[in-house]
Amino acid sequence: MKTSPKVRDERGGGSTAVSSEFDVEALAGMAEKSAEFAAQGNRVYLPVAG
Repeated sequence: MKTSPKVRDERGGGSTAVSSEFDVEALAGMAEKSAEFAAQGNRVYLPVAG
């Protein structure tokens, strides 16, 4: 198991800097899903339809 400091050194410190075209697309997709989730009320568990 890798320790947190080693992972931060290898992967960065959590920066949102975009390093490639794929990253731009992935971040855009996550922002879209985040907006969709917020539009539905930010609820993880939805009522059961019945």
